[in-house]
Amino acid sequence: MLFGRKSLLRFPLRGELLHDHSSQNQFQMETTVKSKQEKKQPDPGLQNEIVINRVFDLPVQKVWQAWTEAEYFKKWWGPQGFTCPFSTMEARVGGKYLSCMRGPDGKEYWSTGVVKEFVPEKKLVVTDHFSDEKGNIKNASEYGMPGNWPDELLITVTMEEADEGTKLRLEHEGIPDEMRYECIRGWNESFDKLKNNIK
Repeated sequence: MLFGRKSLLRFPLRGELLHDHSSQNQFQMETTVKSKQEKKQPDPGLQNEIVINRVFDLPVQKVWQAWTEAEYFKKWWGPQGFTCPFSTMEARVGGKYLSCMRGPDGKEYWSTGVVKEFVPEKKLVVTDHFSDEKGNIKNASEYGMPGNWPDELLITVTMEEADEGTKLRLEHEGIPDEMRYECIRGWNESFDKLKNNIK
């Protein structure tokens, strides 16, 4: 579940609150990037954590399905202009997932991981790796990604009901400095697709 595209767009600064008025369904989004140096991880690639908060005008059940059921996941996964031609997930602790993002140029980006926590309609924690189409782990450099990426990242998604909608919090650990705002953009563009494509 990894993102990385070159961009000249301005990204939100740490703790900046943004408002989207581009549609009838307004939402509030807060994006932060935290330093995790206090954890004293030996790999500097594990020091950065992206945190994104979004509110969707969807019931929790639908947002949970969007994350854990392949046919829903394929409708929103990937930044603007990307598609998700393949996705599978074993929706249980210890289960594996394998997904593909296909860019506008036809290039494919595969990712895989293992489910660490699975609390239906509340919390999902998965490891995150670049991979090939068979789920074999690859280094980020093989996809041309700059920075010192760890072999394993961690994604934590929590959700709860909020004013007839769903409040979602995403934490993505292990993003190198060179790519953190690119990943923020990728996540937010994907969440825009989730908002528009999941009914």
